Formats: sequence, structure tokens, C-alpha cells
Amino acid sequence: MGFDREGLERLVAAHGRVVRVVVADVAGSAPREAGAAMCVWVDGQEGTVGGGALEWQATATARAMLAGGGAARTDRLPLGPALNQCCGGAVTLLSEVWDRAALAGLAGPVVARPLPGRDATEMPLAVARLVARARAEGQVPGTRLVAGWLVEPIRAHRRDLWVWGAGHVGRAIVPVLAPLPEWHISWADTDESRFPEMLPEGVTQLVAANPADLVGLAPRGADHLVLTFSHALDLELCHRLLGHGFGSLGLIGSATKWARFRSRLSALGHPPERIARIVCPIGEPAFGKHPQAIAIGVAAKLLESMQDRDAMHDPADDRTTGGQRG
Repeated sequence: MGFDREGLERLVAAHGRVVRVVVADVAGSAPREAGAAMCVWVDGQEGTVGGGALEWQATATARAMLAGGGAARTDRLPLGPALNQCCGGAVTLLSEVWDRAALAGLAGPVVARPLPGRDATEMPLAVARLVARARAEGQVPGTRLVAGWLVEPIRAHRRDLWVWGAGHVGRAIVPVLAPLPEWHISWADTDESRFPEMLPEGVTQLVAANPADLVGLAPRGADHLVLTFSHALDLELCHRLLGHGFGSLGLIGSATKWARFRSRLSALGHPPERIARIVCPIGEPAFGKHPQAIAIGVAAKLLESMQDRDAMHDPADDRTTGGQRG
């Protein structure tokens, strides 16, 4: 969660004025948590605040704002009485119009502003302390309402996910992961014709006669999924990535393939403890081998690993967990 400045800048560049609707607060049971957000423009939208009647009404409100001048507004919606939803709680939505000028005014690791109707002349002391700690000590808070102000951490950078291979499994995985705001996806293969005609928004297509030559372009902390049509190419990618560095590395394959790869990677000079960082098979084997089943398992593991990393580094959470399980 967090204020996705990178994603909002992309949408503003493409569509001009955009209304961002964020769940500012939740009481009781609700479809989404505080910090969940969607963006709405004249003829489209991205993200979700929970679906159903809540999202339909929020979208209609956002389009009315775009058509009528667009002052920021707060709506507190009891989901049962107001919208006939089965959730028994209430949701507070903050809707704001964003354009290039508004984005240019953002600075620092958090976005803090009063809800519409609140005094904006002086930042409350509790909010000022959160902002100061974020700037001076890197203690970035989670999304929260404080003294009538909404405080959101700016998501500084999406995680980089490199998908190597545009075959059946790659084509299943990328559409599952692309809508999630946590990742920027780079998708590589040997020929443009191997990709679908329409790429999901936010996915970068890379074509090379030998995709392994592209490994040097990947950030050293990126996550990787190796699932090409060629065992030889898979092996070369693993070899180069072990030398380059990575956040996580998943390899599609059977136990037999993985045993063969471990032996060959060892012969290429990689130590056992480094080879062991490669996850093979990927996803959740119990789900089966259908490409969509693999995609669901892979997405679940990546989301699990992200939650582990966030729990380790979020000072607003007093827990400390054991790190990435993926």
C-alpha cells in the first residue's frame, strides 16, 4: 500500500486530469483496507476500492468531479444502510483531482493533507511528528487518519519483476501480475511474434536474439521468473543471474530438471548456497500444471514474499518476521 506517485504520473501523462479515490479509513468489515485506491478519468479507471456498489458510486462521483470543477471531497459510506452491501462496516473515501501541477508539488516520503473541511493552516503536532520521523529517520508510517489529516507513504519505487519467456506460462503469469501496483514488469523473449498483440499496461516488452544478453539491464535486486522454451536458455539465464545478483529467482521445471541444473550450475563455479536461492518448481505444485494454475501459485508466492519484506521494514508494525519465504 501507499501513494503510488509513479503510477499516478503515468496516468496523468496519458489522460490529463485524474481523480484518485483512496480508502482513508475503515470501521468494521469492509471490502478493502485503508490505503486501497483507484484512479478514474473521463473514459476509464484503474485500481479498486472494493468493487460492487461502493466502487460504482465512487466512480460516478469521480466522473462528476471531473465534469464539474473537481474540489476534493470526503464521503463516509455505511456499506449496509447506504449501499445494501453485506459488509457491516463503514468506509471513508477521499476523492482528489490530480494533474501535472498538483503532482509537481509533492515532496518527501509521505503525503499529508487535511480532509476537505478541516483546518489547513497549521499541521497538527501528531502529523508533523510523523512527517519529521519519515524524513529524518526513514520511519515511514502506514496509511492512517491523524487528527483529521490523511497521511500516506509515497511508494518510492515498484519492485522490478523480469519475466523471461512469452510462451503459455508467461502469457498466463503476466496478465495476473500486471494489474497489481506493486510491480513493474519487464517481459523478454526472442521474437516479437511470441508476445500477445496487446500488452497489459505498464509492461515493458524486450526482444533479443539471446535474451540472456539483457540480464545486465536488470536492477540487481529485481525478482525474476525464468520460463523460456529452451532448457539451454533457461540454464544460461540462471548462470548469468547468479553472477549478476537478484532479489528472487524462480525457474519453471520438474525435480529432474532442477537436479540437472544444480549439477551444471555447480560445474560453472556457483557455490551450493547461492544455487539454493533459486526456487524450482515455481508457484504451488499442488495447484497442478495448467498455465493459469501456475500463474495463481506464482502470484501468491510473490505477494507472500512482499508482505514478509514489508513486515520486516514497516516501523508502524511492531512485528518482526522471518523474511522471504518465496
